[in-house]
Amino acid sequence: MATTSSYLPGTHPATRPDHLPGTDGQGSTFRRRLTRTRAWIHRHPRLRTPYRILVGAAGLTVIVLGLILVPLPGPGWLIVFVGVAVLGTEFPAAHRITVSVRRLAHRVRQWWRARRDRQSTQSTGAEAA
Repeated sequence: MATTSSYLPGTHPATRPDHLPGTDGQGSTFRRRLTRTRAWIHRHPRLRTPYRILVGAAGLTVIVLGLILVPLPGPGWLIVFVGVAVLGTEFPAAHRITVSVRRLAHRVRQWWRARRDRQSTQSTGAEAA
């Protein structure tokens, strides 16, 4: 049986057991059902291609919507990155982009917090003097 998915069996981001957070909490039932459904689709070669086409169309639609909203006030780029994340559920290249963007966003958030903390300590030090 040939697979059209470029992920090795058991390595798909959404079907790996370590991908899902703990089994308790809100949304875990939905995630388990989604994982089982995606695993079922990937076991049936005739459903895999239409599913990937559907995910691709949905992701591209969200990306195009986000690009239309970029010049307008609001979360245009955020919507673009959500579209890339949707594509990343089935396409490894988009998944790598999503991981890179998340890593960059984490670094920027850490930098911003450190900067804010430095400024707040400087301002309290100036008030004390």
